[in-house]
Amino acid sequence: MQAHEILKNLRLPEFDDFSQFFRSLPATTLVGIGAFAAVVAYWLASRPKAVKPPCDLRMQSEEVEGWDGARRSVIGDTSQLLTHYYDDARTMYEVFRRGFNISENGPCLGFRKPKQPYQWLSYKEVAERAEALGSGLLQQGCKPSTSQFIGVFAQNRPEWIISELACYTYSMVVVPLYDTLGPGAIRYIINTADISTVVCDKPEKAKVLLDHVEKKETPGLKSIILMDPFEKDIKEKGQRCGVRIQSMQEVEDCGRECRRVPIPPRPEDLSIVCFTSGTTGNPKGAMLTHGNVVADFSGFLKVTEVNTLYF
Repeated sequence: MQAHEILKNLRLPEFDDFSQFFRSLPATTLVGIGAFAAVVAYWLASRPKAVKPPCDLRMQSEEVEGWDGARRSVIGDTSQLLTHYYDDARTMYEVFRRGFNISENGPCLGFRKPKQPYQWLSYKEVAERAEALGSGLLQQGCKPSTSQFIGVFAQNRPEWIISELACYTYSMVVVPLYDTLGPGAIRYIINTADISTVVCDKPEKAKVLLDHVEKKETPGLKSIILMDPFEKDIKEKGQRCGVRIQSMQEVEDCGRECRRVPIPPRPEDLSIVCFTSGTTGNPKGAMLTHGNVVADFSGFLKVTEVNTLYF
C-alpha cells in the first residue's frame, strides 16, 4: 500500500495540506506560534531535573545489631552512630562557642518589630549577657550543676536563647514551660522538676505563676525573673507570696558585679527536659543530654551534606 493511501485511510492530513494551512495564516499568528514553540523548547531544556535520592528509598534504614530493633540511616560513612559533626562542638555550649569563633563575632540573634528591619545582637553581646545572667543566678543561690532546673516561660525571642545559654554556660538544665499545656500542666512541671526559678517574658505569665504559689500549689517556686517591664503591684504580690520578682536586667547587672568563670557541661550531661502533653495522664518529660541534641542536628547536617551532591 502506498504512503498516500495509508494517510488517506487514517484520515491524516498530508504534508501539502499542512503547508497550505500555514501559508494561509496571518504573519502575527505565525510569530505567536513561533514564540510559543521557543518557550516550550526553552522550558524543556532548562526545567529542573528530578533529584536523585541518596539511597534506595525502599531501604532507607538498617537494623543496628544488638540494639533490640533500633535502626540507623544507611546514609553515612561508617556503621558507627553519628555523635557529633565537628570535634569542637560536642555540647550546646561548645556549639555556641564554635559559632562565636568562626563568625568572628558576627550577628547571632535577630529580632524585629512589625514592619521594621531586623536588629541584631552579636555573638559577643549574647555571650556577655548569658555569662552575666548565669552568674546572677549563681549569686542568688542556684547551683552550677545538672541537678539545677531553671524554668523558661516565654515565647521565642532573643532573651529565651540568652536564658538557655546562661544555663548551659554553668551546667544548669533548661525546662521550657508552655501556655498550650494549660495552667494545670505548668503547676505539675514546676513541682515535678523541682523548679525554684522561672524566667518568663510577660507580667501576665508572672501573675499566673504567683496565683499557683498563693494557692500553695507550687510551694517550691521562689524566684521569677521577667524579661519585659512590670508594675510595682506584681512585686508586691510576690513579696506577699514569698517569691522574689526581678527584671532580667537586674539579674544580669548582679552577675556583672560578681562574674563567675564558666563551668561548661559534658556531652553526657543533661541539657533540657521537654515536657509534652502525652496521650494520657500528666505531661511526660523527655530528658535530653547535650550529646542527644548535638547528635540530632549532626545527623541532619550529615544528610543534607550528602544530598547537596545531587543538586
